[in-house]
Amino acid sequence: MRASVPRNRLLVLLMIIVLVLGSMPGLVAAETASADSYVVEEGETVDGLEVVGATVVVRGTVDGDLSGAAADVTVAETGVVTGDVNVAAANIDIAGRVDGDVSSGGASIALAETAVVGGEFRVGASDVTIAGNVAGNVVVGADTIRLTETAVIGGDLRYDGDISGVEDAAVAGSVVRDESIGGAGVDVAPWVIDGALAVYGFVTNLLLGAALLLVLPGFSRAVADRAVSDPLRSGGVGLLTVVGVPVLLVLLVLTLVGIPFAVAGAVLFGLFGWVALVYGRFALGSWLVARAGGDNRWISLTVGLLLGTLFGMLPLVGGVVDVVVSLVGLGALVLVLYARYGRGSREEPAPEAGGEAEGAPSAA
Repeated sequence: MRASVPRNRLLVLLMIIVLVLGSMPGLVAAETASADSYVVEEGETVDGLEVVGATVVVRGTVDGDLSGAAADVTVAETGVVTGDVNVAAANIDIAGRVDGDVSSGGASIALAETAVVGGEFRVGASDVTIAGNVAGNVVVGADTIRLTETAVIGGDLRYDGDISGVEDAAVAGSVVRDESIGGAGVDVAPWVIDGALAVYGFVTNLLLGAALLLVLPGFSRAVADRAVSDPLRSGGVGLLTVVGVPVLLVLLVLTLVGIPFAVAGAVLFGLFGWVALVYGRFALGSWLVARAGGDNRWISLTVGLLLGTLFGMLPLVGGVVDVVVSLVGLGALVLVLYARYGRGSREEPAPEAGGEAEGAPSAA
């Protein structure tokens, strides 16, 4: 007889996932970008935008403030921010219109010739280039500051650093070197941003993992066991899923009437992929803890997520490891779901009751 996960457990899990997503800043009051990349397309309008761990490109309109921390932030020539821009990013490029102030820090900040800032421009960075129009004052602390002949500043220019091009720019107010700016300026190194984003990712993944282990203990253990016992098959199924699902979604879009289902499917598949990533890291942690002679799901989850976070900070190698772990987790998740609920399944699933083996977080 095929057992099923009690409905109340599924409802509790969905509620917890919603709470985890809700803990990410700005979901209530503004659009939040917390993926690898986020694009506001030309003609699109979002009600404010908070950046968390993303490469952001604004080609449309942000109706409100653009704020947060990211690797790269770009306001394209067609982009409009009706509020302020308050971001910390490795690279910040503004070629569009900002109606409010720009108060940002990063490694490199550039205000293109087509850029228009309606308020003040206060930035701290290693390298700053100003070629656009600033209606208010400009306060810059940087190692290198470049003004071009197209730069227009409606207020005063206060700076600290090596500056060039002042004589070519149009500055309505005074030009003053203020050495106090350097100490008070915002200078954010890329490794600081990467570290902060890594911690954020670890915490959110830990919250989701804890929800899965608490609500679906037996199912979670089954996924980890499947990944550990047959990683090659799990990885292969994961790869087929990654290729097959997007193709299916594209086919739905081509039918026109299936567009709403394709959009909903894309969102669900993204959530499914996040769960698969956590399960993959949980499986990795389970394997390592078992090799050390232990058997504790909470330690396994923490070890797996911690290693995943550390590997993710390594160039190239970290990305490859993360992809492999995610594919194995995704494949194991698909295989267990099919074994439990697929047509013709003969596998008897483990009970979901939180007994001695799965209930308490103490080590076995």
